[in-house]
Parts: sequence; C-alpha cells; structure tokens
Amino acid sequence: MMTLEKMREAMEELDEDVMIQAANDIMAAQGEGADLCMQACQEGLEVVGRRFEDGEYFVGDLVFAGELMGRVMDIIRPALSGDGRESIGKMILCTVKGDLHDIGKNIVRAMLEAGGLEVLDLGIDVEPEEIVQKAKENGITIIGLSGVLTLAIDSMKDTVEAFKAAGLREGVHIIVGGNPVNAEGCSFIGADAWAILPQETVRICREWAAA
Repeated sequence: MMTLEKMREAMEELDEDVMIQAANDIMAAQGEGADLCMQACQEGLEVVGRRFEDGEYFVGDLVFAGELMGRVMDIIRPALSGDGRESIGKMILCTVKGDLHDIGKNIVRAMLEAGGLEVLDLGIDVEPEEIVQKAKENGITIIGLSGVLTLAIDSMKDTVEAFKAAGLREGVHIIVGGNPVNAEGCSFIGADAWAILPQETVRICREWAAA
C-alpha cells in the first residue's frame, strides 16, 4: 500500500493518477489504509491552500484540488462507513443568499468530511429561512456560512437573525467564512467564529462537534 507521505505528496502536487490509484488500491485491500488516505488528503489540501496564498497555485488549482478530494472520498467512503466508523457530528454548509460562489465552500466541505464531519451541503444562494428549517428538520447545531461577495455579510447577519427569530440561536454554533469576512464582520454578523483558511474551519467545527 502507498505510504502516507507518498499520498500526501501526490495531493500536494495535484497528481490525479496517483491519488485515484491509491484510493482504488485501498478498496481492493478491503479498505485497509482508508484513514491514512483521508489524513493525506487533508494535509495535502492544507499545503495547496498555502501555495495558493503564496501565489504558487491559482484559483483553477484550488477548484481541481477540491474536485480531486471529492473523487477520492467517493471511492473510499464505503470503507469508512463499513468498518463501524461513525461521524463525529453533523453540520450544515452553504453559500448564503445573493452569492453564487462555491469554490471555497466545496474545498471546505471536502476537508470537513475528511475530518470526520457529516456535511449537509445546501448549495448556493440559500435563503436564511431554509437554513433554519433544515437545521430544525435534521437536528443540526453547527452551521457554516460561506460567501465571497460583500453583500454576503448582510445575508449572513440575516441568517443569524432568522435563528434568533425561530428561538434557536442559543442552541447552534455558527461559523462564517469567505473573502469579505474578518473579526469585525464576524462581530457585526453575530456569528460565533470566523475563518478564512479551510483547516481553521475544520479545527473549530471539530471542537464544537466534540463538545
């Protein structure tokens, strides 16, 4: 079986052939090494993110990295669910009303799933009331709101207000992320946390799920 280091390196280099072969080999071995593959994907994506920040990788590379992560997860998911493994928690993730961007959201979703969270992805341009309703229907208490446009800040605030209006705000954790988000924006929105880097989002959500 391919080593953790080799799989991580392949993910960092966006080597599709190697990663898909590694995933298929894992399934051929009755799922042995699936956890290592998830770890390699997550650590590799962190490097991809840093290379993007440094200008070595571009938006297209981020898109491809998220897609590659999704394909690998699709292959090894039966091994992860068939060995008694349970998710550490559920959460909702979406791009808020008025924003149609999903590149960052999709990358974050892949890393959240690699980190053991079950993600209900509501997609893009999602109304606050729909987010609240889905949280109620599924008993979900961790909410991730994404946005790229400046208008997303107001939509995120509207979503927090919708949870308040429904009497659910005290029972949920809300994290916001995307280009326009910072500490000041998080305070204005009324969210519990904010993050720009995917790995920070994963860390925070895992802590909430374990609490």
